[in-house]
Amino acid sequence: MSELKKNGCMNCEKLAAKVAELEKQIASIQDQLARANKNSATSSKPPSSDITNPPPKRKKPGRPKKRKRGGQPGHKRHQRTSFLDKQVDLILEYRWDACPCCGGKLQDSGESPKTLQQIELADQPFTVTEHHRVAQVCLDCGKAHACPLPDDIRRAGLVGRRMTALIGWLKGVCHMSIGNIKKYCRDVIGVQLSRGLIQKLIGKVSQSLADPYDELLAALSTQSHLNIDETGHKDNGKRLWTWCFRAYLFTVFKISPSRGSDVLLETLGAEFDGVIGCDYFSAYRKFMRLDQNVKLQFCIAHLIRDIKFLCAHPDPQNQKYGSVLREHFRKLFKTIARRDEFTSETTFRRFRFVAPPKAMGDAEQIRDAS
Repeated sequence: MSELKKNGCMNCEKLAAKVAELEKQIASIQDQLARANKNSATSSKPPSSDITNPPPKRKKPGRPKKRKRGGQPGHKRHQRTSFLDKQVDLILEYRWDACPCCGGKLQDSGESPKTLQQIELADQPFTVTEHHRVAQVCLDCGKAHACPLPDDIRRAGLVGRRMTALIGWLKGVCHMSIGNIKKYCRDVIGVQLSRGLIQKLIGKVSQSLADPYDELLAALSTQSHLNIDETGHKDNGKRLWTWCFRAYLFTVFKISPSRGSDVLLETLGAEFDGVIGCDYFSAYRKFMRLDQNVKLQFCIAHLIRDIKFLCAHPDPQNQKYGSVLREHFRKLFKTIARRDEFTSETTFRRFRFVAPPKAMGDAEQIRDAS
């Protein structure tokens, strides 16, 4: 009898261990399934990844399904401002030779004329200036001389400053290829330029921007608030990273082969004492450990997407945790929306969102859960 009882206890222990192992596998499968179902609304994935599995659109009550074309009710009318008199190159006046009704003689009434302003391209939107260095001979010593060109004319070469700036603008702002810039110069402006010369002009524009770029790059370390992000791309097969530093009055882009905290240390220095708005990427947390003065403000949009992910998680515990966070965040944004109603900072602080310890974890806890 004791032997049978002993065997039964052993079987119960084996079954309990098997159940625990199966529960662990189910939790792992649920976590993998939840991660596979992430979209742009519940993660940092781009919206383009939702093409195969788009998230359901949330319908707002009281609004039509689709707006009509054109201006909406209550939309303020916008009209283009007329050109100033000094901007008008030519004025043409139109008069009747005789009355269109009876053929009688007409005279001006003195009223302001009805005006239509029209913009048109010039027949030749460029000018060609030929600079002659006239050879001269000294009557005393007999030596020949040619007057040198001014430095700005000599450095410009075939293409002047304004057209060089236009080509740089087409490349940097419009992101046109060298071939399309060549076509634009040929078909629109009427000037034939080689690909090599266009590339040289673009390099000239980049070089002219080096000094103001360095000034803005150096000014980043003195800013009180910076929003920073980075994205990867390839150049001739080489992996590079474009860092975006957004200050209050300007934005600086920096291309680096690294995505690590060394870029932050090189750009901002070890004594940066401002606030950095960023995502959860580890380079920012490492930079905060290297620089004890810096403070990080994690992106609220990333946090909201993680909360949405938790609310849709198969695990009931994660769903409950996400629901609690969502309710507290709704209270937070309602309080922020009423900021102007509070008469003092003290009153606003008293009404600010304060979450219970277990309901509101830090950003790293939420990131690990999602």
